[in-house]
Amino acid sequence: MASNRRWLAALSLALSLGGCSNGLSQLSSLPSSPVSTYRVGVGDELRVMIPELTETNSASVTYIVNESGNLSLPVLGDVPASGKTVPDLQRDLVQRLVGARLLSAPTVSIQPVRLRPIYVLGEVQRPGEYAFSPGMSVLAAVAAAGGYTFRARETQVGITRIVDGKQITGRATENDMLQPGDAVRVYERWL
Repeated sequence: MASNRRWLAALSLALSLGGCSNGLSQLSSLPSSPVSTYRVGVGDELRVMIPELTETNSASVTYIVNESGNLSLPVLGDVPASGKTVPDLQRDLVQRLVGARLLSAPTVSIQPVRLRPIYVLGEVQRPGEYAFSPGMSVLAAVAAAGGYTFRARETQVGITRIVDGKQITGRATENDMLQPGDAVRVYERWL
């Protein structure tokens, strides 16, 4: 009878701990994405320079990708930008300038000034929004958020990211690289 009670107690403990899943076990690995695949997104601030059209002191003029995913530029108006790489956007602007017969051989330079922030949530000291830096890893983001709490599961985290216009969530490690707009979720360990 006592062995049955111990067996039932062990079974109920296992079932109750199984119900406390941290959500990470259900996620597949995040598809790898090299740092060079940065794509412009809503909220990014870009410096667009066209030497033939802009003054030499206009280096401080920047444009923000609006909620529609467009850059509103003088002379060209709204130009779709969201989802494009910087080189793709530069080529698009050159084609638009030539097509509108504004310039015959324009030079376009685009520099990201301020990118979408990242978000660090869960078991970190200071969850919240943080500035993105190119080459930022998960570990750097956790460090910016004050480090892990004592309850954190430090070996893997969840990252939510927009890929091809769709939001995906996957598992990542401390060494994985982040992209602008990523949300890092540090889960609680259950041991």
